Amino acid sequence: MASKKIELDHKDMVHDSAVDYYGKRLATASSDSTVKIVSIGAATAPSQVLATLTGHYGPVWRVAWAHPKYGTILASCGYDGRVVIWKEDARGNWSQVHAFMDHKSSVNSIAWAPYEVGLCLACASSDGRISIFTMRADGGWDTATIERAHPVGATAISWAPATALGSLAGSGELVYKLVSGGFDSVVKVWGFVDGSWKLEGALISDMHTDCVRDVSWAPVLGMAKSTIASGSQDGKVVIWTKGKDGDKWEGKLMRDFGAPVWRVSWSLTGNILSIAAGENNITLWKEGSDGQWEEVMKVEP
Repeated sequence: MASKKIELDHKDMVHDSAVDYYGKRLATASSDSTVKIVSIGAATAPSQVLATLTGHYGPVWRVAWAHPKYGTILASCGYDGRVVIWKEDARGNWSQVHAFMDHKSSVNSIAWAPYEVGLCLACASSDGRISIFTMRADGGWDTATIERAHPVGATAISWAPATALGSLAGSGELVYKLVSGGFDSVVKVWGFVDGSWKLEGALISDMHTDCVRDVSWAPVLGMAKSTIASGSQDGKVVIWTKGKDGDKWEGKLMRDFGAPVWRVSWSLTGNILSIAAGENNITLWKEGSDGQWEEVMKVEP
């Protein structure tokens, strides 16, 4: 497969990028306070910057596309404590449709809920709180907050799949759960019960000894267990698994990369784990039948 170079034209470091649902466009977040939308289209066509979005006052850490069912919507978060919702109109013009200023310090991570749950964005902030913004039918937003989620600062957030274990898609009740990571080296699982978010479990272990940089809940797709990956400043990636409700989460060290782990993300089928660690080191991993993880690919920068 031929690789393709994409010119972004950012004036400073790029912290995050996200490809849209159709694989046609890339959104990027940078220390230059902007978000850029870039066409990535066909391998032969030159990529071009379609829009530069300005609305942050400081580095932008993350970008996330909403499901196209809700229109062309992008969320961004940054050092300024702002979470901005951007929308593209029919003519291809982007505008800032909402800015949440609920957080008192840097918002480090954002994640859209599975589309079945609704248009719903979870945010993790250095102020220790997690906020969940849900769009109402009238276009307004409801806000729920988990106070003191990680008192020294929340760094990472990810949603559980909307489908319960062992059930077919579209049947049964929807699952409302989140996993978060913090500067406290702890991974926590939250569940939405009786109208509010409650701590379901703090996955405390001696495996992470430094800030949890990212967490990612694997898609279910007929799996018999729930799986979460966490990556830390300490270089370690831990795989957490849990069987049916009532079982305990169990953590297993997948690998020590010997350099900070920035990102962990699952493929859509949940069987490949992508890990970004150290300087430009991106690798893909798969779990063998013996439970051992093996590297299947190295992405060359």
